[in-house]
Amino acid sequence: MHPDTAMSIIQQHTSASLSDSWRTINIDALTEDSSVNFDTSTLHPPQPEISEAEVRQLAGQVRQLLRGGDAEGALRGCLETPVYNGTDGAKTIIEVLQSIKASDMSPLLRGIYESPGGSESLDVLMKYIYKGMALGHGGGAGRTPSKVTPQSTGGFSQIGGRPGVSNEPATAAMSVLLSWHEKLVDVAGLGCIGRTMTDWRRV
Repeated sequence: MHPDTAMSIIQQHTSASLSDSWRTINIDALTEDSSVNFDTSTLHPPQPEISEAEVRQLAGQVRQLLRGGDAEGALRGCLETPVYNGTDGAKTIIEVLQSIKASDMSPLLRGIYESPGGSESLDVLMKYIYKGMALGHGGGAGRTPSKVTPQSTGGFSQIGGRPGVSNEPATAAMSVLLSWHEKLVDVAGLGCIGRTMTDWRRV
């Protein structure tokens, strides 16, 4: 090839690459994670708006089911209508969780998991469990979470809001939540924790 011809080809390619006209393929369409390949509105599903009156009505229905001995119906009711950005929903569901026997936990969770929308329901339950742990108690009104203070021996001890006051209800509630957490991970897998942590909706 003549040197002048080679130089001419190089110059043509260089000028083409320096302009915007050379990019004729939309490479974003070839990238799986690109927003052009899925509906971005699905990233933030609408958060259901629930009024205080509806929350009170739901709590009443749940307690009525509990009194009637239908703990599974009460739990499903809480999970199908999650209460976002409040503590009332967590208080209600913790009351439900405390009323269910340990031997019934796994069968109940498996039944929910295998039903339509079961995985999403258990994700909501995991959110409520973490919310209950964050509250530090069984959902009782007006109580403060336990404080952890170092002892002179280098260990740690939990104390209540006042010195010498037993914190047994809070300890019992935390034990129940930890038991549910263990059973829930056994049924729904570790992915349930990841989805709960990354979901922008908070109960």
